[in-house]
Amino acid sequence: MPGRPAIFLDRDGVLNDVVWRDGKPASPRSADELHVADGAAQAVADFRAAGYLTFVVTNQPDVRRGKMSAEVLDAIHAALVQQAPVDEVRACLHDNADLCDCRKPKAGMLLDLAARWDVDLSRSWMVGDMDRDIVCGRAAGVRTVLLERPYNSRAGADVLAPDLRQAAAWILHAAPAQPAPAFQD
Repeated sequence: MPGRPAIFLDRDGVLNDVVWRDGKPASPRSADELHVADGAAQAVADFRAAGYLTFVVTNQPDVRRGKMSAEVLDAIHAALVQQAPVDEVRACLHDNADLCDCRKPKAGMLLDLAARWDVDLSRSWMVGDMDRDIVCGRAAGVRTVLLERPYNSRAGADVLAPDLRQAAAWILHAAPAQPAPAFQD
């Protein structure tokens, strides 16, 4: 019997708004900086109601870099889950130089969650706002949605969408056997 399908969600720029630092998109460094994106909580609820497992998979090197404590990161995740309940949050705390298997664009977080939760990757999706999210999803064997942002290339994903709410509407109404065209509003 095949496993359950899942939606793997990047955190910053997908579930919550990015924080701009020095002209670049960045992660919130406190629960006060966390702002859940409009429609994100409803999208998570819609995925869950449709039978999808929902996971957050996020790179969070600020802990390793000493810019935030693990306790603050836990508080941010607790605040996020309170507003947008997901089945599990998985964060890679490593920096690029650590060469771990869990840091996106590598697929370690997705593969680990899939094994732990009996996920059918062929029926699953990765939704992200960065090109590395799409590379990660493809490496794990899931279909991908890239949210259109000024800081990504808008290339390589199965679907492009302006926000998580519209990505969820597309995923939930897509015919799984058909190739996914670019999102059209």
